[in-house]
Amino acid sequence: MSGRVEGKVAFITGAARGMGRSHALRLAEEGADIIAVDLLEDYDSVGYPLSTPSDLDATVKLVEETGRRIVARRADVRDPDSLSAALDAGLAEFGHLDVVVANAGICTVQTWDKVDRQLWQDTLDTNLTGVWNTMVAGAPHLIANGGGSIIATSSTAGLKGIPFLTPYVASKHGVVGIARSLSNELARHQIRVNTVHPTGVDTPMLVGLGGLEPLISLDPDVGGIFQNSLPVNLIQPRDVSEAVLFLASEESRYVTGLEFTIDAGNTTR
Repeated sequence: MSGRVEGKVAFITGAARGMGRSHALRLAEEGADIIAVDLLEDYDSVGYPLSTPSDLDATVKLVEETGRRIVARRADVRDPDSLSAALDAGLAEFGHLDVVVANAGICTVQTWDKVDRQLWQDTLDTNLTGVWNTMVAGAPHLIANGGGSIIATSSTAGLKGIPFLTPYVASKHGVVGIARSLSNELARHQIRVNTVHPTGVDTPMLVGLGGLEPLISLDPDVGGIFQNSLPVNLIQPRDVSEAVLFLASEESRYVTGLEFTIDAGNTTR
């Protein structure tokens, strides 16, 4: 029995761990070959460790265990040239591109007056410009292939004003704007562009959310903004990967410009 994305090739950023690794593995399980990239170094402005070469090696091993192929490269989504070089390496192996998953991102927690210039710039450069760079790198290859799917990781913070995350909120709202615009501009090429919006996901990025509860205690009125309506605090990366798989597959062939929530009801509260 063929998989749901059998024979497709997916380009995934932030693939060394967390949701990116989960997306790579889930798509591979359903028949896709993977072009995986990640930065593999830390940011001075971010107080938690980012992915490492060994993390990316682990993603490679997991994908290969499914029987699918993977090309993995170090690349910075803030640098279009490094993204294009990594993508070219994958295309040299696989010959075409069907799916782009713009997933790489960072997140920190602080009150608005603790956001310094470097943190603001790093967050917007990675989460917003990085998504743009990823889409720009991938779109010509999707056009050449006769169409495809672009999926960007946003957040519940891309749909509502979550406090203490202002740079992140700004970037994730911006991702929605990019996707809405390109869903119209690329539609004539049979390219669909959608965003996924998870609630809190059990990934290493959660380390970066340390200190949130003390901030909420200073202003308890905002606490409800963080609550899900379903009785779960966190979802798993695979929960988001199932949405990515649907959007990557032909099952969603007429779905574009969608803000796909996997949020346990967070945005309905």
